[in-house]
Amino acid sequence: PETIAAASLEGIREQNRLSAFAARFVAVVTSEQTRAGLFTARKTMIMPGMVRYEVDLGKLTQKDVAWDATAQTLTVTLPPIETSRPEIDMSAVREYDGGGLLMALTDAEKTLDAANRTRAWEELQKQAQQPPMMKLARDATRRAVERSFAMPLKAAGFNAKVSVRFGDEPRPTGEQMDRSRSLEEIFGNRTD
Repeated sequence: PETIAAASLEGIREQNRLSAFAARFVAVVTSEQTRAGLFTARKTMIMPGMVRYEVDLGKLTQKDVAWDATAQTLTVTLPPIETSRPEIDMSAVREYDGGGLLMALTDAEKTLDAANRTRAWEELQKQAQQPPMMKLARDATRRAVERSFAMPLKAAGFNAKVSVRFGDEPRPTGEQMDRSRSLEEIFGNRTD
């Protein structure tokens, strides 16, 4: 099992980045500007964006993969999930404005557009970081990595369980994992 896990680790590291989950969000933001206390301009932007949740598999090392022969369990510890920059669907961006005179006579429209773009990006990133979304991303990534390690073990005739966790997740309370030697301890830093 250790040899198969080491080969699986090398194969998964070659993928570099794994994106097992993506979500679409919509930010709705409004900016307002008043000048001379008389003229007000307001602009609302509706900006949809797609965010991918990724894990940098290139950061995995042999010490992140441990085989427990007694429990017949391979434990893989992944680096934290990262969110990509929102990919904006420019054809779906909508803008609504009010205060035509102020926008026609000044640079208010440019200022409001810049403020809305910045706030919309921040809102999309904030939505992507919400705990329910991060949980969905972790679960999808966990399943993908479990399959990547379990399939070769099963093909070789091992009835092993693969447990995937993230390094930034707390361990479940009351569960003390018996971690045997890591693959790095078993094989050392061999380059062959």
